Amino acid sequence: MSEQYIISMQKWCDDILESYHQSIEVLSRNHDIGKLASWKEDLLHLQNELKENSEFDPQKIYQRADELFTQFESYFDDNDFEKEENSRIQDQIGPVPIGRHTLPPLPYDYDALEPHIDQEIMRLHHDKHHQNYVDGLNKAEKEMQKARMTGNFELIKHWEREAAFHGAGHYLHTIFWSIMSPEGGGKPSGMLMKEINQSFGSFEQFKQHFSEAAKNVEAVGWAILVWSPRSHRLEILQAEKHQNLSQWDIIPLLTLDVWEHAYYLQYKNDRKKYVDNWWNVVNWKEVERRFHEAQKVKWKPY
Repeated sequence: MSEQYIISMQKWCDDILESYHQSIEVLSRNHDIGKLASWKEDLLHLQNELKENSEFDPQKIYQRADELFTQFESYFDDNDFEKEENSRIQDQIGPVPIGRHTLPPLPYDYDALEPHIDQEIMRLHHDKHHQNYVDGLNKAEKEMQKARMTGNFELIKHWEREAAFHGAGHYLHTIFWSIMSPEGGGKPSGMLMKEINQSFGSFEQFKQHFSEAAKNVEAVGWAILVWSPRSHRLEILQAEKHQNLSQWDIIPLLTLDVWEHAYYLQYKNDRKKYVDNWWNVVNWKEVERRFHEAQKVKWKPY
């Protein structure tokens, strides 16, 4: 077994043990403490073996690690405190653990955006479609982690594509919910309005450009207002699906989902009407907040 593989497995043991210690308080309220201690003992045993013996079959080591991980993950399946605990852990340690992305809650009720977007659409869109993107991203991350552990990258092309599609879907939807509000509509103000005028000529020209970009996305996708740290101005982009045709090195500020699941139940195939009505729920305060943070990032222009 290669030294690099042993090091990566030891690192994996350290990471999952850290997650265990950070979760033990809430887990012990819902699971037998003896079973939890036994699981930890098995993990420590594997960790010690990795330090003392370099003659293991990598596949067998991976199987043991995978069994431990699956068992650890199962402790969260019926845990009422899972979302709270995941949030607490992420606040403490910063990064989202591999394969542990979660569905963000809507910042308003399902019916709050009516009559412009009805509650049935919001419920299906958020609870089903967005959850699928979260699940798909988690699956892809775990499979790529397995590939790194085993050195088997035969399916890496597939899982990279899955991570791109589901990851972009998860992140764009997370922005999408926040940039809408029952008290939305109107126009932005302050520095954002000034930047829109500078980048697009006027708010009316910006709104028409953004709307036409959304209405003319081929098949399914998004219209996205972005801040470009390289060109030091705002730009409007289209994205097909979630990840295709986009630029790199930009920061999304305002996103409009024009997949059919975002409007079809209410507007049928009238995407134009959906886009026109959507402006009534734009949360410009959140867009302004995102712009305020984004425009701090400026690279040397070329």
